[in-house]
Order: sequence, then structure tokens, then C-alpha cells
Amino acid sequence: MRFITAGEIMLRLTPPNYDKIRMATSFEANYGGSEANIALALANLGVDSSFFSVVPNNSLGKSAIRMLRSNDVHCSPVILSTPEETPTHRLGTYYLETGFGIRPSKVIYDRKHSAFSEYDFSRVDIDALLTGFGWLHLSGITPALSGSCADFVLDCLKEAKKKGLTVSFDGNFRAKLWSWDEARDFCTKCLPYVDVLLGIEPYHLWRDEEDHGKGDVKDGVPLHPDFVQQDEVFHAFVERYPNISCIARHVRYAHSGSENSLKAFMYYEGKTYESKTFDFHILDRVGGGDAFASGLIYAMMNDYDPMDTVNFAVASSVIKHTIHGDANITDDVESIRNLMDMNYDIKR
Repeated sequence: MRFITAGEIMLRLTPPNYDKIRMATSFEANYGGSEANIALALANLGVDSSFFSVVPNNSLGKSAIRMLRSNDVHCSPVILSTPEETPTHRLGTYYLETGFGIRPSKVIYDRKHSAFSEYDFSRVDIDALLTGFGWLHLSGITPALSGSCADFVLDCLKEAKKKGLTVSFDGNFRAKLWSWDEARDFCTKCLPYVDVLLGIEPYHLWRDEEDHGKGDVKDGVPLHPDFVQQDEVFHAFVERYPNISCIARHVRYAHSGSENSLKAFMYYEGKTYESKTFDFHILDRVGGGDAFASGLIYAMMNDYDPMDTVNFAVASSVIKHTIHGDANITDDVESIRNLMDMNYDIKR
């Protein structure tokens, strides 16, 4: 099955050796972004994977595309924008201060007025863009960037359903990009067109408003639910949106900035499944959610049974935490399967 995703790719600058940004005298350069990370991960696992974006027609934009192509991602849909098309003509950037021990990681965005966010997507022939593909993935990050980006996401979702593509969507709420209410209002517009839903935080479909942000509840969703709580949430979603066949979320337990545990829940065709719990040390946390999404998509594409699907997704995320950069550059499916098959259910 041919896979396509669309979103912004950014330059990532990180001080080496866990240095703080204010102390840094040099930065390591990588490229990443939620949708690009998923395209990269799937391409490394052997999926025919394409990425659509807009980057400036300069050395930074071309370098980002070269990195994607070096990982077997098809980039023919990518638009190299001119100053006439996007007046600011820049590649979005973010700075990552990597946490260690009790010190958490820190991110500073510098992506406003990027070529992607400023582009007029009414110029894009979405019918042509999606022709020949079987799976489309989008996220809630893209519509937060501009009105044109939001319109583009909805138009892609509608066209994909018209063409019969499988559609996955990750809510991916970013408080630095838009408010929780804005995210909820837009993302719920997307749900009628979604088959596979990830990252359910923005929707707030099942709890009362007074629960928002209280205690172990964030954005209307329990941070660390038990099986019964999560099953209730999933069924509330599907009752309102019966078109959704699969919902998945991972649950993180942060013991320190460099040691976490991870598990996941998945609803599939009427039943909720709970994965194993993995304990691990962190080399690079960024992109862990995208690795979970790519693992889930890969497993579904290859007809894994539900328990294997959710365990493969979590194992993919765990392995990503051992890799520098945003994406899960793992080309060995067996290494993920070996991890998911281990008796690794550790109780703290």
C-alpha cells in the first residue's frame, strides 16, 4: 500500500552533550516534524512512503529534502517556494534543550512566517496529490499554523474519503501554536473523515468542562487511565463517530528526564486492548509519539493481530527513544518484534 502524509519539516538545533541553550557555543543540526518523522520511519521499514510539504528554494530547504530522500522517502510532491509565493521564504526552526535526570527537556519554536505556514494551499490540486495512494496521514499540528493550512487539511481529508483512502489522524495538540479550545473545535471537524485516530487530547467529547486540566486529567482525558477508564473514553468516541475503526494512545510515566515507562491502549473493531509496559532510558525523546503512530500504521498495513499491533507500536516508540534525531530510523522490523515479544511487563 502506498502511503502519503503532509506537513511542515523543520530545522532542529540542539546543543551537544545535554548542554543548556543559554550555555551553548555550538548546535547539532537535524530535520524533523511530526508527519515527516512518520514518513521517514515507514520508509525505513519498507513502506512506499511519500511526503508533501513546502520548503524555501534555498540550501536549507534542499538540505531537508535531501535528508528525506536519503531515507527512501519520495519527495516529488514537495514544493520549493519562491519569494513571490511566500514572502518570508524561510524554513521553520526549533531549538531543543535535551533534559537529563531531574531536568526536563525544553523546546523553543521559531517557525512563525515559514514558507509552509505562509503558502496559499488553494494552489494545490489535491485530487492529483492523493491519486494512487492507499493511506493518508495528517495531524493537528498543521491546521494550527494558519487558516490556509487548516483549509488544506480539511480538503485533504474530504478528498481522501471520496477516493476511499484509509485516513489516520493524530490530534497532536501544541499549546504554543493555538489554544485548547481552538484545537478541539477544529479537530472535531476532522473526525467524520478519520478511520484511525491517534492522540485524543484535543477532542474533549466525554468529560464535563470542569474536569479540564484538573488533577490527573489533562484536556479532558486521564493522563494515566486504567483499562476501564480508557475503554469508556474509546467507546464514547466511537458512539459519536462510528466511522472510526481504530483509536490508539500511548501512556507515558516519567520517572525522570532520562528514564520513562511507556504503554498503550488501542480500540479496534469494538474491543479495547492494553499493551505491555516498557521501562527504558532515554537518549532522545523527541518523536516518540510519531514512532508510536508509524509502528501502528505499519502493523495495520501488514495485518498484525490487535495485540501484536499495539505492542509493535509501543516497541517502535521505545526504540526511537534510543536514537538521536526526530525520526525512528530503524530498518530492522525483527528488532522491533523481538522487543515486543520479550517478557517486559515491568511493574513499578
